Order: sequence, then structure tokens, then C-alpha cells
Amino acid sequence: MSLTIALDVRAELGECPIWSVEEQALYFVDIKGRAMHRFAPATGEHRTFTMPEEIGCIGFRKGGGFIAGFRSGLWLLDANSNRVRKLADNPEDQRTSRFNDGRVDPAGRYLAGTIDEPKDGGKAHLYRYDSRGLSTLAGGLLTSNGVAFSPDGRTLYHSDTPTFTVWRYAYDPATGEATDKTLFVRLQPTETDRGRPDGAAVDAQGCYWTALFEGGRIQRYAPDGRLLAEYPVPARCPTMVCFGGPDLKTLYVTSARTGRPEAELAAFPHSGSLFTMPVDVPGLPEYTFDLSV
Repeated sequence: MSLTIALDVRAELGECPIWSVEEQALYFVDIKGRAMHRFAPATGEHRTFTMPEEIGCIGFRKGGGFIAGFRSGLWLLDANSNRVRKLADNPEDQRTSRFNDGRVDPAGRYLAGTIDEPKDGGKAHLYRYDSRGLSTLAGGLLTSNGVAFSPDGRTLYHSDTPTFTVWRYAYDPATGEATDKTLFVRLQPTETDRGRPDGAAVDAQGCYWTALFEGGRIQRYAPDGRLLAEYPVPARCPTMVCFGGPDLKTLYVTSARTGRPEAELAAFPHSGSLFTMPVDVPGLPEYTFDLSV
């Protein structure tokens, strides 16, 4: 299996792909390009929605529309990606912090993390939003990333990208509490390979797929942390993976091109595009955000 171009969009910082089973369409964001994209593979239709500020993550919302994390905070969007109302402020210094990666949990809450843009103070956090408001699940982070759940919803995965680590928590879908933090994977950087865990997804066998930013590849890990496989990506900076297609056996990978050296972009001219490949094990459908939870 190898990755090919699904959509030659060349986003500045493509992120957070999520698949709509009902629409048979993929949504993803371009953080630095301040845009949200919708791509229907069966027809090739591609729509772009301009955002008023940097948008880091999205999730489907019960009844239609989305929940989204921006620099300013968490917002509700309608089906056409227009902002409806703010749910919560970003509690951090918004000059150097924005929401970055998120996912709806099995009960309908939204977990979203921030990025400490200077990456020198460990000021980022992973938050949970539900009817009780915004709560902190983890702190002391540089770049919150890689939020994903096991098939039974009782294990939460979460990465801190610049520290090359992925963590595993015991997760209680009934309460939204994350406990028993343990190390799942720690990557070992070298002078020539600075690949570190970015966005992620879990397949139906409970295996964790992660995109390695500056690593030019994606990896699949068993639930016990063993590396099972890796696949090269036609971009140095893949950012996140998700599963789509009628049977959820099509992998999609977003990527970035902003701030990359000219030599790298010459070698990987399609950086920032959306890539795809077929897989043998299907993924899991996305959960839906529920304001009442």
C-alpha cells in the first residue's frame, strides 16, 4: 500500500480531517490559511469556507453543524461553517496560544488541546468541554495533539508533539475523567529524522495511527505500543490521519507546507495536500458533539 494524492489543495497547515458517514464527505481545516474544506471523493467536489481566524480543530455536532476550536476559543458552527455562538474562551494568552487538535468523546463531549506557540514554557493544556463548561484534563504541554479513543471508549490517547511522546489514559465515558496516565510511545529523534507524533486515529482493531511531523511517514501501533507498520508520505510534514470511504477502509492524511524550506518543497511539491491509501482494517466513525451532555 502507498499514499497517493486525493486532493491537490496545498494547504498551509492542513489538519483535523473527519469523515461524515452520512454525507460520504471529508472535512478538514487549514489552520494558517484560515479555512475549512469539504471534499466528496465520489464526485470530486471540493468546497472551501473562509474562517475569521485560525481554526485548529472541528467535530460534528448533533443536529447538524460543527463544534470548532479557534484561537479565541470553542465555537458552534452551522452546516455552512458560519459561527453561531461561542461556547468557551481560550483561557490561555491568545497572543501565543490557540486551540490545535480535538475530538468528540463517546458520550458527546469535546476534547480539545492548545499549542504553546513559543514552545518554551509548557503552557498548553488538554481540555474537556461539556455542559459543565471547560475543564482541564492535562497541563504542562507544548503542543497538545493526537487525541483518539479505543474502540470501547475506555482508553484515551494523547500526544505532546515536540516531546516525541504519546500518552495513554484510562478514560471513563460516563464522567469524562482521564486517569492512570502511562507512556504509550516515545519516539527517538536523530539528526536526520525529527519525526514526532502529530494527529492520530484508532482503527477497529484498536491500533493507533499517527502522522509524524517532519518524519515524512505515518505509523500504526498495536494497543500494547508495538510498532506494526509505517508508510512513507509524499510530504515531509504529514499532520493527521483519519478513516473514510463507504467502508471506512480509506485512510486520509493531511499535511503542511507553511514555513518549510524551499529545497524541501522542491523535493515534495505537493506538501500541504490531502493524501490517501486503502487499508485492510476499517476505522471507527466519528462521535457527535452533544450540547446536553
